[in-house]
Amino acid sequence: MADDATTITDARRRVTELIRDARICMLTTIGVDGRMLSRPMGLQAAEFDGDLWFFAYADSAKMRQVRVNPEVNVAFSDQRHHAWVSISGTAQEAYDRARAEQLWNPVLKAWFPDGLDTPGLTLLKVHASSAEYWDSPGGTVVNLLGFAKAAVTGTPPKLGENHEVAY
Repeated sequence: MADDATTITDARRRVTELIRDARICMLTTIGVDGRMLSRPMGLQAAEFDGDLWFFAYADSAKMRQVRVNPEVNVAFSDQRHHAWVSISGTAQEAYDRARAEQLWNPVLKAWFPDGLDTPGLTLLKVHASSAEYWDSPGGTVVNLLGFAKAAVTGTPPKLGENHEVAY
């Protein structure tokens, strides 16, 4: 059992490292008509403890969608490191001025011109229920060689690790 705990801890640590490197993600919500809708978002807290934080406008479509159906997916892609992360979870509006001050980055003024005093500013919190990651640390050349070998031999390439993690 200790090995399982270590494996889970290591996998969670790796998810944290991967999302810290990527930072930009696609947030997928479910529209009122049942369609999945994705949009780019910037992750505000890179220390992943099971919760992801984003700034948003309270009256935005994504916030309305989360109020109706809180199930979301957050997908990260880090092409430089050949790594991908998919996090499934539950989203909710969770504005807290102290948390907002802790997470605020001056770059956000491009979207929220009055800073933390921007009318309608809120926080979107995504609590992870599971994560899955694909990690291919070998680099582009190794991956291309794997594809070439697969084409010649007819066997699928081994491109790295894939792990699922429960939270």
